[in-house]
Amino acid sequence: MSTSALARFSDTLVYSAMAVYALAMVLYALEAALRSRTPTLATASMLVPAGSSPPVGPRSGHSGPSDVSSGVAAHRARKIGNVAISLTILAFALHLAAVLARAGAAGRVPWGNMYEFATTGAVAATGAYLFFLRYQPVRDLGAWIVATVLLSLGLAVTVLYTPAGALVPALDSYWLVIHVIAAIVCGGVFTVGAAAAVLYLMRLRADRRQRAGQTSTYSDRLPSASALQRVVHVTHLFAFPLWTFAVIAGAIWAENAWGRYWGWDPKETWAFITWVLYAAYLHAEATAGWRGKRAAWFALAGYVAFVFNFFGVNMWITGLHSYAGI
Repeated sequence: MSTSALARFSDTLVYSAMAVYALAMVLYALEAALRSRTPTLATASMLVPAGSSPPVGPRSGHSGPSDVSSGVAAHRARKIGNVAISLTILAFALHLAAVLARAGAAGRVPWGNMYEFATTGAVAATGAYLFFLRYQPVRDLGAWIVATVLLSLGLAVTVLYTPAGALVPALDSYWLVIHVIAAIVCGGVFTVGAAAAVLYLMRLRADRRQRAGQTSTYSDRLPSASALQRVVHVTHLFAFPLWTFAVIAGAIWAENAWGRYWGWDPKETWAFITWVLYAAYLHAEATAGWRGKRAAWFALAGYVAFVFNFFGVNMWITGLHSYAGI
């Protein structure tokens, strides 16, 4: 297959993945809507081990018509959620194939410009979600992760698209593989952590409303605040050392390319700001009086800085990294 045919094939796979992602997002939303009809069982079903059935009926062991109806609704919601996860896996496979086809068309690693970084970063976010789905109660993150991936791909194909081609000379280095792949993996894991932080804050608010005798329709059915807090903490414990490595690798690359390790270029500055905010999150989680809600805001601030470092700095601020723009 010629390079031009591979490039067209990659574009087709991206659009195919977007269509499947969109269908998965609709099913995640439908699952959440159905669970909202089962105020007790929906939450319990998210906390039982994988493969187990949620409890049906009141604690006495007797089930009335409303309990049976709630159990059926919860079971139906979980089946729809399982289909959504299956579609997410299919979309991930199409998405990954698109990235690999782009690499074949360009004859290099597929992250040499903003379009390629956006598509590769989005596939990393989906991969991180599917990975942590096996070990943490992150099922409720599905709609949020898929929506973020769809937004990234939408921007990639409409605003950031760049035809496959050779690298600009400034990027023609083996450090492109080492530095950027670390940043891409971090971006995927940080996305999962940010989504978990948002749901954690929503769950805390729902708990306060419940104590005040008020109810909500979505937040009450989320996993417990402690479970979501663990997801936030685990993802950042994993990603922060890797982000530290990415910053150091970028400094070494800068010395090779420009003869200095650090020059406070806008991208370097925002990479450091991102590092400081995530370090502040981990420090807050270890500090009495700061862990929990306050720490989660640091995690979200770090993610905002990370995203701005990619989109804002590349598109609106001139610096030595401007060659990575559209």
